[in-house]
Amino acid sequence: MGIWGLKLGIMLAVGLGFCSSAWAVDGKLDLTTSNIGIMCIVIFVAAYTLVMLEEKLHLRKSKPVLVAAGLIWILIGAFYVEQGSPYITEEAFRHNLLEFAELMLFLLVAMTYINALEERRVFDALRAWMIRKGFSYKNLFWISGFLAFFISPIADNLTTALLMCAVVMKVAQGDKYFINLSCINIVIAANAGGAFSPFGDITTLMVWQAGLVQFNEFLVLFFPSLVNYIVPAAIMSFYVEDKQPSAVYEEIELKRGALRILILFLLTVATAVACHTFIHLPPVLGMMMGLGYLQFFGYFLRVTLPGSLARKKAIAEQVGDKERLVRLGSVVPFDVFSKVSRAEWDTLLFFYGIVMCVGGLGFLGYLGLMSEVLYGGWSATAANIFLGVISAVIDNIPVMFAVLSMQPDMSHGQWLLITLTAGVGGSLLSIGSAAGVALMGQARGYYTFFGHLKWAPVIALGYAASIVMHLWLNAELF
Repeated sequence: MGIWGLKLGIMLAVGLGFCSSAWAVDGKLDLTTSNIGIMCIVIFVAAYTLVMLEEKLHLRKSKPVLVAAGLIWILIGAFYVEQGSPYITEEAFRHNLLEFAELMLFLLVAMTYINALEERRVFDALRAWMIRKGFSYKNLFWISGFLAFFISPIADNLTTALLMCAVVMKVAQGDKYFINLSCINIVIAANAGGAFSPFGDITTLMVWQAGLVQFNEFLVLFFPSLVNYIVPAAIMSFYVEDKQPSAVYEEIELKRGALRILILFLLTVATAVACHTFIHLPPVLGMMMGLGYLQFFGYFLRVTLPGSLARKKAIAEQVGDKERLVRLGSVVPFDVFSKVSRAEWDTLLFFYGIVMCVGGLGFLGYLGLMSEVLYGGWSATAANIFLGVISAVIDNIPVMFAVLSMQPDMSHGQWLLITLTAGVGGSLLSIGSAAGVALMGQARGYYTFFGHLKWAPVIALGYAASIVMHLWLNAELF
């Protein structure tokens, strides 16, 4: 069927895309067995294949999914126009676009802060501190992993992964093997840490918002999440060379305002948490407000720059520090929008393509059909474990959305299980979680799809161990 669909093309699919077994539910048709549905599946699979071959083809991952998203929704829209119901697809598309917009703006602010901190030399200073302390690669491997695990429940797994990846890349400086292994470790740790907090991952946030798991109840997933990280990390650590980073020690001077920007970043995260916790508004509101914090502070830095430079130059002239005078002569004003422009746009556009592709497939009925088949024919435990694995391919957000839409009759322990598996299952593949996708962009050329895939069996051991731990530790909830 896939070859047939590729040969006939879009126009023929639109012309023949009537579903003999279509049935209407509030105007929406089940097109899972139609020519339209088959074409969309073929397009999605082809696009994802190109994403996975990014390392070999040197084709940015956003390109195929952007085209695929457009083709899928054009096919759906054309079909519904022929049926005389164009507004149904318009509403569905806008709903998916809103989901992406919230995600994109959240990521954009996080990336902007990280770029600002990097420009202010915060990560250079942290790298210099680690080298000065004499940490070996093994020490750095565990330190970055545990920091990712314990920061992600507060700052979310994506932001945490970006932060720790920036530090590792600064310390390792070109060591491709260690950076790849550390990025895998960070992705696993960040996803595992995000699974026991409503603010650690979008899926946990969705479950909390739906009222299925209370805020404090997520803590019962702490030990299963810890096991999920410890098992693969312990195995991978044996393959980390016990040597010192090649980077030489250097004295790093933070640029003006560096620590204050770090405080503003923490305040931004706190604002996002407070917006959701106390006034039940999306966290993206707090993140965008935090971007305003940074803009105001950037204005303050620009206004006070001449006076600051004059004082520093006077001190340097008094002590005869010519090198410092040269550095001060090359200082440029802080510009927030230059930090926005340095965001990983390939990653953000990839998210758009994925959200819209999967949203289109869900609109066709595939996600609902998958949930019906699983929870109707399998046990809840088997279905939740399988969906966790599927989330590594499809992305955990639409998987969790489909489960929440189905509202299967499950015990409290099972709802916690799907929260755990959807959260940590994405670690199986680099494209299975927001953290993995973001790091593929940030550590381009170092952290790759196939570099992560090589460790999938080890990661799967941690996945299985975390499930066993939850079933045993929280048996009374089932």
